[in-house]
Amino acid sequence: MNKNIKATAALAAAGIMLAACGASPNARSEGTSSADSAGDGPQSLVFAVVPTDDSKELENSFKPIVAAIEKETGLPTSIEAVSSNAGVIEAQAAQRVDVATYGAFSYYLAQGVADITPVAMDQRTPEAGSGAVQSLGVVAAGSSIKTLEDVQGKDVCFTDPASSTGYLAAAAGLIGIGLDPKTDINPIFAGSHDVAVTQMLAGDCEVAFVAGTFITDILPARGVIKDGDVETVWTSPDIPATPMVIGNWLPEELQNKITDAVLKYNAVTAAEAGLCPEDQREAHPSWGGDYTGKMACEWGGTGAFAFEPATDDDYATIREICDTTQAEVCRNE
Repeated sequence: MNKNIKATAALAAAGIMLAACGASPNARSEGTSSADSAGDGPQSLVFAVVPTDDSKELENSFKPIVAAIEKETGLPTSIEAVSSNAGVIEAQAAQRVDVATYGAFSYYLAQGVADITPVAMDQRTPEAGSGAVQSLGVVAAGSSIKTLEDVQGKDVCFTDPASSTGYLAAAAGLIGIGLDPKTDINPIFAGSHDVAVTQMLAGDCEVAFVAGTFITDILPARGVIKDGDVETVWTSPDIPATPMVIGNWLPEELQNKITDAVLKYNAVTAAEAGLCPEDQREAHPSWGGDYTGKMACEWGGTGAFAFEPATDDDYATIREICDTTQAEVCRNE
């Protein structure tokens, strides 16, 4: 990746007035909502996710959720891998995506331009509120970077400008110690959390800021990193869990069915219901003794235990960060 990418260009990429997100055989044409295509209701649904470097694995993790939605609504539902958070936002503004998951900050941007409602958020364990995440600043083992202050003047990998854990929280942290995230470092936007980490380990940057779950769970499970490969030099305050949002252009009854489908199951009961017959794993130890030895679905991109109800108020933290930092990327005009 070109290390001389300008921060201003990357921030502009967060705007929703981009070239149209990548079309696919299942995507509705721009300007055509699902409701438009079927008179009194949609004939199918589109569920969007932002791909990682292992897009097949990500898609597989959402298949059980899509299966639950299809079971409850009776509508075929396609999974669309859109190229970026901003691309999903644009697609929702054009009513081309009915259901989507993305970071808390992406929701902050989306709710200003798209007619959407958050209905659920990740729950990592059976404990309510356990989906809250942190942004971590990580370096390769043995790095001379030990604190956030040491980042000044360094090549820094972020995910993309519309990511709460992969950019905005870290930008706020830098501003808090007097560093400008556009001029006091050399920002490099890798596009996803896993790529940011692998590029840092490859030497393309000296520190990466990513969602903590990628360091503690996701990348170790994939064998991308192991104990001792990386060191954490900074941890953010809690950031609201990943939201799942629904387009308000869908009939209210259908919105309720989709929401019920997402909230009805957890990873274990989804497996018991036959929603992931070919791709199961053992229940995570953090889920407690009640689930020991049971099989579970990979329930969403973060490997969540379940989803719990969410509302717009749950994301007030992001508004506070934007109000405090006045970051350019927070503007969604």
